[in-house]
Amino acid sequence: MKKTQLVIIGSGPAAYTAAIYAARANIFPIVFEGFMSGIVGGQLMTTTDIENFPGFPEGILGAQLMDRMKKQAIRFQTITLMEDVVSVQLDKYPFVVSGNKTRVETNAIIVATGATARKLNIPGAREGELWQKGVTACAVCDGAAPIFKNKNLFVVGGGDSAVEEALFLTKYGKKVFIVHRRDQLRASKIMVKRAIEHPKIEVLWDSEVIEVKGSAIVEEVVIQNNRSNEIVSHKAGGLFFAIGHVPNVKFLNGQLELLDNGYIKTKEGSMQTSVEGVFAAGDVQDPHYRQAITAAGSGCMAALDVERWLSYKGLLDL
Repeated sequence: MKKTQLVIIGSGPAAYTAAIYAARANIFPIVFEGFMSGIVGGQLMTTTDIENFPGFPEGILGAQLMDRMKKQAIRFQTITLMEDVVSVQLDKYPFVVSGNKTRVETNAIIVATGATARKLNIPGAREGELWQKGVTACAVCDGAAPIFKNKNLFVVGGGDSAVEEALFLTKYGKKVFIVHRRDQLRASKIMVKRAIEHPKIEVLWDSEVIEVKGSAIVEEVVIQNNRSNEIVSHKAGGLFFAIGHVPNVKFLNGQLELLDNGYIKTKEGSMQTSVEGVFAAGDVQDPHYRQAITAAGSGCMAALDVERWLSYKGLLDL
């Protein structure tokens, strides 16, 4: 069994940033990169142009950004394992992290496994079709892209997130339609009022998107009314799912305290979880911002917390 001071689970901005900071502090972490889908690099690997990450004025492809982060982590002697984590043992110390092939005994853990956006299995919106070609699950991430400018944009959902995304998209789209399968929104009253009163927003009640069409990018969305069963095809420039995210915590098997929404609970002013020596960073503990830059920032914070904690415990060779 391998032994190390720190295991980082994940491979997105939070994980690689944590690895960079930890490795530069001579902690030399082991990073388990593969998780669930096996896509190394997290959600950004399915994102095209990223134009809001500081330092890249011309923008950068999501895959390129993650490749640079990984190379930077490896430069400082981070060990990466392209394995899924099968289980973690947190009831004994040191902890044990078990991958598909490798078991590691570690003094500290950073969980940075991210969250998976909920998507509807709609024809045309799937991987290999128009996903990330006008179909997305993050208006804040993608809404400013040129393909959406002055187009009719459609947001699927009925909660605060859906309304927030719709309001955000009014800065770019010609008109924004909220498609909701019920006759009233689940969002807070103030958010509903803002949506209803906004001149560029229209709510399509009792409706569902049943198909997305387009040759290279989104050109039309097909919507069915649940009451009348009427089917109408609308010209569109984009479709945004705003139906929530699922934090990737199943492998923890209930060993860490979670918030009511399923995200890992961290202590105020720290990335420390309910188990001493286990920290969390990125979207797996952030239900609010879910941006690459905030994930990277929390990865930095988690690594600094680990360094201080290991030092306090006398586990670092100072």
